[in-house]
Amino acid sequence: MTDTPHEDVTGTGEESAEAGSFPDAAAEMANETEVEAQDAAAPDLQRQLDERTLDLQRVQAEYLNYKRRVDRDRELVKQNATYAALAPITEVMDTVDRAREHGEVEGGFKAVVDQLERILAGVGLVKFGVVGDPFDPTIHEALSHIGQDPDVEVTTCKVIAKAGYRIGDRVVRAAQVLVVDPVSGPVEPAPAEPVGTTAAGDVPHDETDQQTNE
Repeated sequence: MTDTPHEDVTGTGEESAEAGSFPDAAAEMANETEVEAQDAAAPDLQRQLDERTLDLQRVQAEYLNYKRRVDRDRELVKQNATYAALAPITEVMDTVDRAREHGEVEGGFKAVVDQLERILAGVGLVKFGVVGDPFDPTIHEALSHIGQDPDVEVTTCKVIAKAGYRIGDRVVRAAQVLVVDPVSGPVEPAPAEPVGTTAAGDVPHDETDQQTNE
């Protein structure tokens, strides 16, 4: 009978163990490579994130600026329309002022005038210019200088020929005024009576005493 040689079981097991450990090593190497790739890509991702953030902030700032311009332009258009509509009415109000000065604003006409003034004030037309206002060339038009006044310290509106009107800070029409100036130079004081003067015919006490002694 022929003997069957024994197989080297031990050697086969070691080869199997070595063969089984290769996939694990390959997977570990792959994981390390992936981690290194992610680490290398992190700065690039951060840079892209920063760029997108700056783009978003820039777009937001441009939108806010655009919105402000639109709101400002819309308000300017509204003011221009109001100005164009109300400017001619100032002449009507001049007629009303003259009628009021002559005592002709009475009865039903007074009610109409009061209502008209309330409506104009409601849409922003403001009347200005009264006697005693300091003269301001930005809102007053000086028709004439009518002399000097010792009671004023600066050039002052003395007569209001036509009232002024404005809408907000915008002057629709300057007030037409006559102005007075403060007195130029020092005011001359009243002459004082010299000390020691006597009335006519009076003799000074010293001379009287001298005559008595003689």
